[in-house]
Amino acid sequence: MQNITTILKKLFYLWRRSQVPVKQPIKISRIDNLIIFLVCILISIISSYKRLLISPLSITDIFSWLLTFTEIFIISGILILVSKKENPTISSRQIIFILTLLLAVQATKIALASTISPLSMIIPPALIISQGMGSITALAWVSIASLSWPDQAVSINNYLFFILLVCASVVSLLGGRIRNRVQLLQLSIFVPIGSFLSQWILIGKDKISFINNQDFVLSNGDKFSDSLLLAIVMFFTILFIPIFESIFGLLTKARLLELADKEKPLIRRLSLEAPGTFEHTLLICGLAEEATRMIGGDIDLIKTGALYHDVGKLYAPNWFIENQDGLKNPHDELDDPIKSAQVLQAHVDEGLKFARKNRLPKLIANFIPEHQGTLKMGYFFQKAQEKNLDINEYYFRYKGPIPQSKETAILMLADGCEAALRAMNINASDKEALETISNIIYSRQKDGQLDDSNLSKGEIFLIKRAFLNVWKRIRHRRIQYPTSKNNTFS
Repeated sequence: MQNITTILKKLFYLWRRSQVPVKQPIKISRIDNLIIFLVCILISIISSYKRLLISPLSITDIFSWLLTFTEIFIISGILILVSKKENPTISSRQIIFILTLLLAVQATKIALASTISPLSMIIPPALIISQGMGSITALAWVSIASLSWPDQAVSINNYLFFILLVCASVVSLLGGRIRNRVQLLQLSIFVPIGSFLSQWILIGKDKISFINNQDFVLSNGDKFSDSLLLAIVMFFTILFIPIFESIFGLLTKARLLELADKEKPLIRRLSLEAPGTFEHTLLICGLAEEATRMIGGDIDLIKTGALYHDVGKLYAPNWFIENQDGLKNPHDELDDPIKSAQVLQAHVDEGLKFARKNRLPKLIANFIPEHQGTLKMGYFFQKAQEKNLDINEYYFRYKGPIPQSKETAILMLADGCEAALRAMNINASDKEALETISNIIYSRQKDGQLDDSNLSKGEIFLIKRAFLNVWKRIRHRRIQYPTSKNNTFS
């Protein structure tokens, strides 16, 4: 029995190692680490300093303060770990933003706890965090902000605390899924209504006032005014979300869908000035979206990233074969493989310049260099060998980096498979198509392009099947209609 258990443990260990590659964490500079540390200290001080205001101060009181200070400091660190776990590419600005929101809420509790309902203090920040960094991070933030109250003298009704947790959890879960501003507006209406009805049922019908007076909105404890204030604060939160997106680099679902609009100036330019590249981009989108859906990735992210991945070709569209009319190729006239390779690399460098000029979010800009990784420009390297040029292969590789996420890795694979699948005979079998896909993906794996992508073997298998399914859809035959003088057949 012991041998069987040992064997099972070894098999489980080997399976786990084979499925989940080790991913290096994103490095944060020392200055940013110092800022994060100081913000955590500030949160801990604000959340615990009132314990030192007791007079006379005893050893027990000091110990109680130290315990509370340490507790808040540790849970602030846990919040950072949770955010990094959910978002491996989270930036230091975003970590500071989460902690700053916690700091602001703790300060607000001290200044306005007797005036403003806790619903209005905790739920709006939860909406911002869930939109920009995900539901799990938002839930962790809500747990910390709800449980740690600086002033023990401020008591919260148990039913109100329960309603607070439920409403904040609902906002955190739905906020991570909301895809447009209209749904956000609906949420800002229905959550306050839900909180009002919950208080009506659980707490009672007393302290409900519809009288218009000077302190109506700030009448803490009045259920109607609390819900109205929550609705107002959530409405203003929605208005400020685009500002937070710009300052802290948050990438919400709504922002992704706005960027994916094909009438955006950069995408429109691509369709007009580089129509072949635009058509190639749309085909890649189909492959990448299906593959991402199969592995449960971020479909909105890869759809938007795919649309912008080749915008760098706008600087010289005719140097890329998909935009040529078939009569003239500038590379043939240049007749210099090294300079031709520099032109290919330039479409990545220029793409990043376009991204900065048009203020594309970093996660979208990452698709531009990472979809090429450090792949070898095989055609021009072979041309250099034919000319007997003694040159290092390094000069015929893209500068990288290699894909750092599953989505950019899928785009790289879709980019490699798209041309090969489109060139296949319409009568080719599924087995032949799958073999072509497998060979291209294997070559990327062997070249080390997927080492940092965190794609498992199981996910790579699903990606192959997804590419095959898309190819089967686009290779359908067309019926040969009979012709007539009036051309009435369609």
